[in-house]
Amino acid sequence: MINVYEQIDRNKRKSALVVVLFVIFVTLVVYIFSLTLEASLSWVGVALIFAGLTSLGGYYWGDKVILAISGARPATREKNFQFYTVVENLCLAAQIPKPKLYVIEDSAPNAFAAGRDPDHAVVCATSGLLNKLDRSELEGVIAHELSHIKNYDIRLMSIVTVLVGMVSLLADWFMRSTYWGGRKRYRDKRGNLQAFLFITAIFLALLSPLIARFIQLAISRRREFLADASAVMLTRYPEGLARALGKISADREPLEVANKATAHLYIVNPLKGQKFVSWFANLFNTHPPIKERIKTLKEM
Repeated sequence: MINVYEQIDRNKRKSALVVVLFVIFVTLVVYIFSLTLEASLSWVGVALIFAGLTSLGGYYWGDKVILAISGARPATREKNFQFYTVVENLCLAAQIPKPKLYVIEDSAPNAFAAGRDPDHAVVCATSGLLNKLDRSELEGVIAHELSHIKNYDIRLMSIVTVLVGMVSLLADWFMRSTYWGGRKRYRDKRGNLQAFLFITAIFLALLSPLIARFIQLAISRRREFLADASAVMLTRYPEGLARALGKISADREPLEVANKATAHLYIVNPLKGQKFVSWFANLFNTHPPIKERIKTLKEM
């Protein structure tokens, strides 16, 4: 058995460690690229500004875009009384403002949270989730989504997305610079160190976007574990969330409005395609395996 406080602390430490390693990795990539091409670090600033601007729109208006794509409608106290009151009660426990509530008319059970902070957040649930879960199970799911909001997971993932975008831009810029003149500079200043740096930079340019994506997914999975543990802090009933995860994952109906761009937001992967069980395939998942999440909850 593991204490829920210990679980939360452990997940926070692991999340912080992964984020620190990610920043170190990005810094190393920038440094090697700059040394190899003798590039001015101002290019790094340009790349960062560009990546930041492309993410800015998603940061401020991403929730509205996702709700529009999903065909979500505002929830009301009259039509969605249980949903409404569960959120109200848990927000009091979490000491955060009540987010705006939305419902997707789809029989596949699922839910997600979006927004940039507790004052600008939304929680969206499918009609299937509201109809198929009992109150304690629904409380577990809503507590999980409110924990994402309280823990600023949306903001963290926005920062990580900027870093991933920066790595991809730098890798592409390096390969283009190498093609249009970098190789000539390399031949003009050939030496053991320069050759090592050039080969290392080529290796990083090819693999760094993939490595950055792996790190992004690792952070996403750690935040899911943290949200599960934080949800238990709110409900004091891990069995409710464990049962809800089991029901949602066992439901065979795919969520029609979900796609690869929005799948990471949901509490359970809504794309009910082919299931892979190998450890290598799990590296590409935005969510930890359901069995592992349920096992961790039942150990609390």
